[in-house]
Amino acid sequence: MLRVMAVDGETSALSELVYLLRRNERIEHVTTAQDGLAALHMIVTMLGAGERLDGVFLDVRLPGLDGFELAKMIAGFPGRARLVFVTAHDCAVRAFELEAVDYVLKPVRPERLAQAVRRLSSAAEAVGGEEEGIDVIPVELGGRTKFVQRQAVWYAEAHGDYVRLHTVDGTYLVRMPLAALERRWGGSGFVRAHRSTLVNARHVSELRYDGGRMVLQVGGAVLPVSRRHTRQVRDQLVRRFRVPTSTLGSM
Repeated sequence: MLRVMAVDGETSALSELVYLLRRNERIEHVTTAQDGLAALHMIVTMLGAGERLDGVFLDVRLPGLDGFELAKMIAGFPGRARLVFVTAHDCAVRAFELEAVDYVLKPVRPERLAQAVRRLSSAAEAVGGEEEGIDVIPVELGGRTKFVQRQAVWYAEAHGDYVRLHTVDGTYLVRMPLAALERRWGGSGFVRAHRSTLVNARHVSELRYDGGRMVLQVGGAVLPVSRRHTRQVRDQLVRRFRVPTSTLGSM
């Protein structure tokens, strides 16, 4: 099932497009926007919250930021959504230069849109395996959006409803609870070491016991492991690095 966004500056055209998309059995959810800047902001917010976006159905002429400029920005996002242009303007060549999955002319015929949805579904399935394991968190920095890759994160530290991502390049504050990040990255080598800390096991350079408590060296930081999470951390390191259990000591 596909999660998509529909972007059109004309209210009636957007309503019709959304109606047809929501009737399609391949579509799970439709988000809407009526200008390019709003759509861009929504996409960044969705990526930051860990939401999936499989495709964007967009017009060429949009207020704020035109469809081609928006498409170029989407193309720069790692794990980007696929594009379907829905427009009254004949610009198919430029659309496909931007690697659009399809190009649908207005007025939109239901059967033609259904064909575009099928193509989008096939494209999403084809790239799913290629993009597995790739994940990024968008971070707003003074009007710029930086994409922090999951594998670059050493550890994440809880700050209320925010997390601070610690990387080799610095730290970044992101509005996301640590529990949500754990659900998102828990199957990719990240392990909860403490109620306030999520650690990337691949960046653990040293494990030792200090006063009977386990601590981890991660980058330049020494992180304590709570008694509650000691077994989980130990098991994760055993699985990831095939370390003999005896090396890690007893509980």
